[in-house]
Amino acid sequence: MSKKDEKTVPTPDTVDTRGTLLQGNEAVALGAIAAGVNFYAGYPITPSTEVAEYLAVKLPLIGGKYMQLEDEIASMCAVIGASLAGAKAMTATSGPGFTIMQEAIGYAKQAEVPCVVVNVQRSGPSTGLPTKPSQGDIQQARWGSHGDAPAIVLYPHTVREAFDLTVRAFNLSEKYRTCVTILLDEVLGHMREAVILPDTSTLRIINRLKPSVPPEWYKHYEENQKYPTAVASFGDGYRFHVTGLAHDSLGYPTNRSSEVAVMMNRLKKKILHNIRDLVQIETFKMDNAKMAVFAAGICARSAKAAVNQARFEGIQVGLLRPLTIWPFPDDAVKKMLRDVDIVIVPELNEGQLCREIERLKVDPKSKLISLSKVDGEIITPAEILRTIREAN
Repeated sequence: MSKKDEKTVPTPDTVDTRGTLLQGNEAVALGAIAAGVNFYAGYPITPSTEVAEYLAVKLPLIGGKYMQLEDEIASMCAVIGASLAGAKAMTATSGPGFTIMQEAIGYAKQAEVPCVVVNVQRSGPSTGLPTKPSQGDIQQARWGSHGDAPAIVLYPHTVREAFDLTVRAFNLSEKYRTCVTILLDEVLGHMREAVILPDTSTLRIINRLKPSVPPEWYKHYEENQKYPTAVASFGDGYRFHVTGLAHDSLGYPTNRSSEVAVMMNRLKKKILHNIRDLVQIETFKMDNAKMAVFAAGICARSAKAAVNQARFEGIQVGLLRPLTIWPFPDDAVKKMLRDVDIVIVPELNEGQLCREIERLKVDPKSKLISLSKVDGEIITPAEILRTIREAN
């Protein structure tokens, strides 16, 4: 690659602070670089391929490693291995590939291996519509792995937010020693916006803490409520065992119920005890709202336009948007349900978010309206506005 070619690849430090036209997938790659990613393994799949293409060019230039594997499960396993060796590691995929990765994603959560998976969703099931948008993987992102695996899943709705939440995903993965998923929909992955990226020197980046105790004292899975915790990497001189089996504090397989209970509780508590740190939401024009729209990703963009127009027409409606889709923002949704009489849920699936809100609805008089679309087209502001008018 010539020096001229190198200059054509923007980095967080070279992006024009006056605004640069960036694609959502490019913003993800830039966010990963800003967070310190130094290993990527993946298998190309539409509509996430641009993440891999960008990092294939950039990572070798900054001392990182890029690997293209034979399939998605091999890619995820390579990510796990690189992270165990101390790398900040990630992969990117779409629906069918995300399905194939689930076994290894569960392994990463069980073995408490920090890593990031980007899923740029497309219509399914199976091969579906590779170039069309979808939000059909929301429930898979939570429940795709068997067993009671924890889940941290972030969902941006702008190109700039794709950058920001990628940085946050790496920070959360390192802090809580787990696999974090970023969901995009095809439209956001491929759309371009003028973006002003932050000065990377101002970003808070969480890096892995190294143990300070002698090797003979080290416990890889020590019970500790403080995050982040010190964790050794392969090659650091600390001996520890890694397995997908239930394990003790040193990582060795165990069938003792007391040790299994400690391990499972640790996986659960890292989520339940840190909800305030994990959950992020946006409220938009919810003051005095009698009706609310609950939407994520590209549907939230359409919803904002619809809410603005409805407010102009005098309809008291607002928007609640989750940036963290898992753990689900139960408290915010419960408050929304207390404050409004009607909730409209536009989503590009058969009602995956709507079912979560139904789970929290206690007042039988409150009305929940599902606005689903699965034909490969986005839900437009006009469609949401029409539903708001009809419900008013």
